[in-house]
Amino acid sequence: MCSLVVPLLLIQLLAASATSLVENITLDGCENKCGEVDVPYPFGTSYGCHRRGFKVTCDRTYSPPKLFLGGDGVGLEVLEISIENRTVRARATVWSFAAGNTSDVVIKVIPANLEPYVLSTDRNSLVIVGCGFQATAKTTSTLLQQGASVFPLCTSYCSPVQDQQKLQPSRCAGVGCCEAAISTGLKSFNIQFSWQDTNATTRPPWMTPNASVLMVEQEWWRDTSNMSAFKIFLLSSGHVTGLVIPVVLDWTVGQSSCMAAETRPEFGCISKNSECLNSTSSAYGYFCRCNDGYDGNPYVPDGCQGSRRKHVTAGVFLAIGIGIGLFLLLLCIAAIFATKRLRIRKAKKMREYFFKQNRGLLLGQLVDKDIAEKMIFSLEELEKATNKFDETRVLGDGGHGTVYKGILSNQRVVAIKKSSRVVVQKEIDEFINEVAILSQINHRNVVKLFGCCLETEVPLLVYEFISNGTLYTHLHVDDPQRPLLWKNRLRIAFEVASSLAYLHSAATTSVVHRDMKTSNILLDDQLIAKISDFGASRGISIDKSVVTTGIKGTHGYLDPEYFYTGRLTEKSDVYSYGVILVELLTRKKPSVYMSPEGISLVAHFIMLLNQDKLNEILDEQVAEEEHEAKQVAAIAAKCLRLKGQNRPTMRNVEMRLQRLQGSDIDFSGVEEHLTELDDPAYLRGNGEAGYNYSSRQYSLEEEFLLSASLKR
Repeated sequence: MCSLVVPLLLIQLLAASATSLVENITLDGCENKCGEVDVPYPFGTSYGCHRRGFKVTCDRTYSPPKLFLGGDGVGLEVLEISIENRTVRARATVWSFAAGNTSDVVIKVIPANLEPYVLSTDRNSLVIVGCGFQATAKTTSTLLQQGASVFPLCTSYCSPVQDQQKLQPSRCAGVGCCEAAISTGLKSFNIQFSWQDTNATTRPPWMTPNASVLMVEQEWWRDTSNMSAFKIFLLSSGHVTGLVIPVVLDWTVGQSSCMAAETRPEFGCISKNSECLNSTSSAYGYFCRCNDGYDGNPYVPDGCQGSRRKHVTAGVFLAIGIGIGLFLLLLCIAAIFATKRLRIRKAKKMREYFFKQNRGLLLGQLVDKDIAEKMIFSLEELEKATNKFDETRVLGDGGHGTVYKGILSNQRVVAIKKSSRVVVQKEIDEFINEVAILSQINHRNVVKLFGCCLETEVPLLVYEFISNGTLYTHLHVDDPQRPLLWKNRLRIAFEVASSLAYLHSAATTSVVHRDMKTSNILLDDQLIAKISDFGASRGISIDKSVVTTGIKGTHGYLDPEYFYTGRLTEKSDVYSYGVILVELLTRKKPSVYMSPEGISLVAHFIMLLNQDKLNEILDEQVAEEEHEAKQVAAIAAKCLRLKGQNRPTMRNVEMRLQRLQGSDIDFSGVEEHLTELDDPAYLRGNGEAGYNYSSRQYSLEEEFLLSASLKR
């Protein structure tokens, strides 16, 4: 076994080194494969890894994963992407029509949101399986833009009795099946049937008086070795669920000529030894290719490499590899056993070292030393629970680590947080900090920490599994079937306020979360809120009200006073909570929102509140609850005061929201706040209550504090 493995491995590695430049198909750090399908640039599965219009989705709920066109994961399934041919081979759709159906039906082969793609005229055919009809089509060419055109497609007859012995369902010759060419630039068309001898009793049993319509790759359809007769039979009978039917799409990089595109910064042909060509096929625009004598991907830097040199170099490396392989063969058997033994011994020592180091760090922060001993999981148990941290088990990936779904030996479902790939001491400290804080917290609205594993460089944390995603996802999902009702938003706001009030005052050491945002608020099946991700949190002893520390947090939610001075207090969480209230009221994203006036979500919200135009920014569902919305807006405005000392405590906010959830609505808070807005000090922008944003006369410090929450 060893004598075969070593030379083969060396040959493969050396050959790979000779061709690695040619196989550079995507950008650095981007996913280049989904299941069995290569994903070359300009295609990509994540932000920054694809050009506009070339987003694809890798759905890992399948095994192996499947690739789909578009960003929503419900487009056409991709079978193959070719940079050289400028095509995408996708899984076709079959449309079925009953006999007698004469209605004008739209056949959308390519969804309207897939802009760069059109059907390949040269490589596809329109096929209709069935008999007893004449089909007519009306199309609109995306290439010529000359309006709609109507033309006959094809006719299929049901055969007479005397011809049954001669006919076989092997090709589309007009009996039981017909085939037609497609027009240039086609994405969709209307089809109409004129039915004839649908009641014929003389047709063969494999012919049916209905119609199955599909756009299909000619080479695949006409391949007699691919059981074309059987394919016609399946389509005729409607049993095509397991049949993978390919269709070919043409694509180009842009919608302009090479001459126009070369002057733009987003010009696609960026590799040396590449050239730009105007498309003459059914797709319009331009495309890139490597010059003669070069292979690779012209859309990535240094993607085109010399093919002739590659083969010569590979031959030299192959000869060297064989020689080295024969030499290493003598050492192979001994090396295998020695390496295996050393690996096991080293892994054991590293686990012991990490356990000792992390346990010491943890015990140094814990008040109750016995807690650590009761919370320890072994690495072996967590690897088994997550199938060795399989990618299909990933629940989310944040700034403080990746979270996996795990099933323990007692069948308890848990969430396991693991460090990112690049390990620094700062990250170890954050994980230890999270264990130390959560081990002392017991609140129904704070995610529960079951324990940790100390046998890795950065500890693994084991939490209760919260199955319903984050508040951020529920607020910003475009699904009319799953709206987050106002009563639920108000209750969640109260639960978050309650948990923050507990962290600030109920624990022995006041805990400032320091990264409060809707993506760190988990929701269970009953939409009960659970605060999570305490990696950036900081404890403040009861004899102190403020500490000076490095800046932590997220743009849009970050307290401007804390950002400017570095002085962290409980009121920093109050400001972030105020932003969350604004997000609950408006369903707008604080980190990316920019108003027409060029100001942040918080600034725009306060401006409209000052002008009594709050309904202009409220979510439609919230606007229906005008009285409660005004009270919550008033609470949010108090939390968003620039000076921390003028913000309410979270206990005060909790009490206000608790009263608001009762049957009697208290309007005193609103009146008090609106009176505050009329105060001259407020309009001057002194920071006591807010700003009058209709005026741009800010002090330099106030302008800096206001803009600190904006993403740059």
